Amino acid sequence: MTGLTEGFDFTGADGSRLAGRLELPAGKPLAAALFAHCFTCSKDYHASTRISRALAESGFAVLRFDFTGLGGSGGDFANTSFSSNVADLVAAARALADRVEAPNLLVGHSLGGAAVIRAAAEIPSIGAVATINAPFGPEHLRRLFEGQEAKIEQEGRGHIRIGGRTFPITRRFLEDIGRHPMEEALAGLGRPLLVLHDPSDATVPVENAERILAAARHPKSFVALDGAGHLVSRPDDARYAAGLIAAWARRALRLEPAMTRTESSREEAGLVVVTETGEGKFANLVQAGHHLLPADEPAAVGGDDTGPGPYQYLLAALGACTSMTLRMYADAKGWPVERISVALRHEKVQIATTRIDRMERDITITGQLDPEQRARLLEIADKCPVHKSLHSDPQIITRLTGTKEAG
Repeated sequence: MTGLTEGFDFTGADGSRLAGRLELPAGKPLAAALFAHCFTCSKDYHASTRISRALAESGFAVLRFDFTGLGGSGGDFANTSFSSNVADLVAAARALADRVEAPNLLVGHSLGGAAVIRAAAEIPSIGAVATINAPFGPEHLRRLFEGQEAKIEQEGRGHIRIGGRTFPITRRFLEDIGRHPMEEALAGLGRPLLVLHDPSDATVPVENAERILAAARHPKSFVALDGAGHLVSRPDDARYAAGLIAAWARRALRLEPAMTRTESSREEAGLVVVTETGEGKFANLVQAGHHLLPADEPAAVGGDDTGPGPYQYLLAALGACTSMTLRMYADAKGWPVERISVALRHEKVQIATTRIDRMERDITITGQLDPEQRARLLEIADKCPVHKSLHSDPQIITRLTGTKEAG
């Protein structure tokens, strides 16, 4: 469900007018979020726009804005620093609180990720922080000035070229880089932290994510954005990142995870809720207790392949149940089973005039077992609860519990 995009200008930390865009969901927002763009990017950069809009489609009101001296914002970039970016985030939070509601979620891309980590301590309403391909801190920028630091120190300013554009850098900027103890900021973050990073990122190597996670305290989570690239330039990668952030933030902020879920059902043991994310034709979010899992169809049948398909989840249930049942039995017998692996396949086959489902299950058991023990474990595999459920002609009772008007 799409909402509205509107201009959102406000006064930055140094008094300059900052240009922003407010992405609003179709209904009442679940929560409000601030998005911080990458160094020298802007609010209108494709990753900034796509991720913010996808978060809005998931129910969040999202403010993305240009830092001082960039994009449509006023002020002189030469007079900015990492500290001024943090201060602009604090100013944005105040403006958002005055117009919509106080932000609960901070999301930062690249250097914006380091900035939201630092800014969180200065925005009391923030309950969760997410970073995308973020460096450990602003010190990472020094590599951009290699060979120029002495000149900048001596003359007071210099220039760097990034992405075909020239940016002025001052001595103040360099001095400010070293004034941010990121270890302390992360250790004292006091909020759930989600770190998204492409392991093959050449601009900000994944070692930065490892350092962030090592310094932060729990609750903290890491998700690899395999192949997304540093700039997360492809639409499907941006949607995937936004879907992960939205699902995680619902849990971290204790928000209503699905429109169809009620307060009374939230604590129901064994409940699984599956809800469309709106980020693709078949994309869904599976919530099982506190676990959040994506579900989708492969591209061959019109999906975006952002998660396993329904039959893959069915096979996973059977495989997991098989492995767990064998482990319990082997441990109870004291048998030397080292590792259990189950490979499964599903297909539709024609038998006479009937088309049936056939599942093949190949079990690999590592350990010093005699033939009788192996044969017994093969028998036990058929006794796993999911296997028995599939053979029991189960009843499936379907109800329409409610509808919601679109818009």
